[in-house]
Amino acid sequence: MTLPIAPFPANRPRRLRRTDWMRDLVRENDIKASDFIWPIFIMDGTDASEPVPSMPGVERLTIDRAVIAANEAANLGIPVVALFPYTDANLKTPECEEAYNPENLANRATRAIKSAVPDIGVMLDVALDPYNSLGHDGIVHEGEILNDQTLMILERQALSHAEAGADILGPSDMMDGRVGIIRRALEQNDLSHVAIMAYSAKYASAFYGPFRDAVGATGALTGDKSTYQMDAGNSDEAMRMIARDLDEGADMVMVKPGQPYLDICQRVNTEFQVPTFAYQVSGEYAMIEAASANGWVDRDKIIMESLMAFKRAGCAGILTYYAREVAEKLSQPF
Repeated sequence: MTLPIAPFPANRPRRLRRTDWMRDLVRENDIKASDFIWPIFIMDGTDASEPVPSMPGVERLTIDRAVIAANEAANLGIPVVALFPYTDANLKTPECEEAYNPENLANRATRAIKSAVPDIGVMLDVALDPYNSLGHDGIVHEGEILNDQTLMILERQALSHAEAGADILGPSDMMDGRVGIIRRALEQNDLSHVAIMAYSAKYASAFYGPFRDAVGATGALTGDKSTYQMDAGNSDEAMRMIARDLDEGADMVMVKPGQPYLDICQRVNTEFQVPTFAYQVSGEYAMIEAASANGWVDRDKIIMESLMAFKRAGCAGILTYYAREVAEKLSQPF
């Protein structure tokens, strides 16, 4: 739609850019703490943390420290934390039994957080890579990732997470049919209140490298994930994946990675008009941090600009490692 605009000099757009308050007044999109889901890496132990070398400023936290972090998030107005476990290598197997262990790290952390901070949402990933000795999101047989066999494990994992108190399940595996399997299992086990945020358009991306370091999957991974994650050249396929997951019972959908796929975010929001989220992934974070450390960009400004891009593309929310830092800044008086 073309809107009528008076010609210059009657129309001077710079009038609306002259001052901070004027720019604030007419800004189309804003960033709020409630826009964020904060990803937190967890590990076994007590009262400890360890840095993730490829993600400066990000740490793995023991459960007790993750509880403290979740409480800080709630006090800042961040509605959800997403937990990602650093699983002991001795617990990783080809059949991924630890994925559905009621006492696995993710489930113990969820119970602890929901007990201490009941008003914050907890989101858990549903995928096998943290538990797979071969580093893949599904069961591997003779180099092939098996779809239907993986679904049976994902169903058990999803139920264990929901029973531990997870509010949102995030199937990130990209196996065909997994959302329908999980939704049916939740309904049949009186867990219909648990929401599904499907990683519906998850691309086979090089931007995930630091994340795999953070969860300890890099060394285990054999081959790549291109046989089940999406090809970077495809856009229409993403729409089909979104439609499929919504039809199977997803409540919300996600595009991953984030900023390199803003066109996908905007298409999803426009074509489906459902809550659409993007994950500002580890590689995006690491690039900002590296450029900032070298003095090549203004760190604070580029963080806010990158987050605003997601809102401008129509995202309802953003998974970002900057959630706590930005929420703290937003809470400060002008």
